[in-house]
Amino acid sequence: MQGKLTTIWKNRKQILEGVTNSIIRDEFVETIAEQRLIVCHACPKKDIEGSKCVMPGTQPCCSLCGCSLKFKVRALSSDCPAHKWKALITEKDETKLNNL
Repeated sequence: MQGKLTTIWKNRKQILEGVTNSIIRDEFVETIAEQRLIVCHACPKKDIEGSKCVMPGTQPCCSLCGCSLKFKVRALSSDCPAHKWKALITEKDETKLNNL
């Protein structure tokens, strides 16, 4: 449990970004999310059962980082831990953009 809480704390900004972008839909973000999901669904590291998810019940998730794919693909400051897609913006720039 301690390891999972550490992971959540470390990635809290990206998690919040992904949750926010899944609630407040933006056409650009959704286009990026769709492209990323195609890659994720073909990846052997996708965890459908949820045994590797940091937060239970958020599957499918990435078995490498434990993030829910629903949120991870919508976090523009997030990148794929298997290096299959990259972040489009830094966390610092994301914070600046949200403060406008």
